[in-house]
Amino acid sequence: MEDQLQKAFDIANYTTTLAGLKRVLFEEYKQQTVYFYNGATFKVSRELINFVKTLIDLKQTDAVLIDDNNLPVDIADLRKFLENILNVYTLAVNEFQTKYNALRSNRSVERLIDL
Repeated sequence: MEDQLQKAFDIANYTTTLAGLKRVLFEEYKQQTVYFYNGATFKVSRELINFVKTLIDLKQTDAVLIDDNNLPVDIADLRKFLENILNVYTLAVNEFQTKYNALRSNRSVERLIDL
């Protein structure tokens, strides 16, 4: 009975630690998706990427976008802006995936904490 109780505590400790580390990884990911441009702050998301791509597809070369602080920002070169935000997004997602896969492969609290 005591072994089963200890095993239950170990599992609960592992799942709690794993959930906490997943939250930390996601917060790091969100911080890495912040892009600063011309004094403005943009949180890079698929929606922003798709919106800028749509503007480019509609033959726009420049545009005014609203940043995360609800301020208008003149984007002089939409293609360059799209390239930059795609780079920010890709790097952040790839790092998130790498770290998340490392978490998933560790099956003990001690190994999780060592990451």
